[in-house]
Amino acid sequence: MKQQVKKLQSVKSQKHLKRVRRICSSLPEATEKLSHGEPTFFVHKKVFCMFANNHHNDGHIAVWLPAPVGIQEMLIETSPEKFFKPPYVGVRGWIGVELARVSDEELDFLLRQAWRMIAPKKLQAAFESSQGKTEKSVSVKRFNKHKKHRA
Repeated sequence: MKQQVKKLQSVKSQKHLKRVRRICSSLPEATEKLSHGEPTFFVHKKVFCMFANNHHNDGHIAVWLPAPVGIQEMLIETSPEKFFKPPYVGVRGWIGVELARVSDEELDFLLRQAWRMIAPKKLQAAFESSQGKTEKSVSVKRFNKHKKHRA
């Protein structure tokens, strides 16, 4: 019975780790390596995301992320089913995010926000610039497509 529970947890955690990897790998200069026995994501040798798979049997399959000042308390207070104060880094304002409780869109937003907090300013600027061009290009294509259908 215990082995079945462990196997089920492992399947769930692998599914969530895959989600995290997909998003983190799309961010410029993000790298992954094991740190403290868990997959951890870095930008320029600084951590922006730590995967936590039932850390010390706490029951969480989560990520630990830096958050802007004051956000940790607000998130935990308004959505305690999604957010928690993680051990070690929680005292520095980081948030724990229950992966089973957030959509891919929410996770993408949170991971990008964490990356922006840690990435060097020049890298952020280059990334934002490239994102703006991509969004502008997509908007122009949509406009042109819409224009053709109206004619």
